[in-house]
Amino acid sequence: MTSMLAPILAATRQRIARLPALEELRTMAAAGPAPRDFMKALGAPGLCVIAEIKRRSPSAGDIDPSLDPARLAQSYVAGGAAAVSVLTEPDHFAGSIEDLVTVREAVGVPVLRKDFTLEPRQIFEARAHGADAVLLIVAALDDAALGELLTVANEAGCAALVEVHDRSELQRALRLGARLIGVNNRNLSTFDTDLGIAESLAGEVAQAEVTVAESGVSDPSGAARMRHAGYDAILVGEALVRAPDAAHLIRSLRGVDG
Repeated sequence: MTSMLAPILAATRQRIARLPALEELRTMAAAGPAPRDFMKALGAPGLCVIAEIKRRSPSAGDIDPSLDPARLAQSYVAGGAAAVSVLTEPDHFAGSIEDLVTVREAVGVPVLRKDFTLEPRQIFEARAHGADAVLLIVAALDDAALGELLTVANEAGCAALVEVHDRSELQRALRLGARLIGVNNRNLSTFDTDLGIAESLAGEVAQAEVTVAESGVSDPSGAARMRHAGYDAILVGEALVRAPDAAHLIRSLRGVDG
């Protein structure tokens, strides 16, 4: 367990303990909005962008605590974002489930709940609040838990973005049948980013149906590196939140606007 991940997971477990029972959440999810096809959205031609709503992070500190999630998400879509990611973790990222609901109502593209998913109740909670995809971090889960959560996500109608950081985690994800894999370029111990991580795993991660390069891309040159490595999409957060014109930056990352 990395020094970055351990306290976040401890806080997450405390929140999980306060969730309603599984069957109640399952019922709520069934009554929620119909899921949008996250996998299909990332299968469009060219390099797709998952644009993130991110108020703060442990590595960057405050990014924009007072951002308007609906307005920002709409600007992302105007720039051609294929999907929107919403950080809902409250203690370290200043996110909330309310941000997820707001964004889902504001845009027509699929929405990813970006959080630290450890048990099935969180997946049904996400689906009940409109999430079309959830994040599963291999470093936070053993094989039994990851396998169970992949099954539950499928049952709930959610895509599961399975995040890996190295070859060992990638092999675990592939072995357990992950269809959508994200390679995180951020070292969870040092917070440093290195696009070489995604490049070094590109050949093997291509076994997944859809591939995402996460973290570290902030300009067209970085996006081009990920496109040339064969990734279907990039997930970009901090650079977009800080950008004076997020729609223009997304077009630049996609390579359709200089």
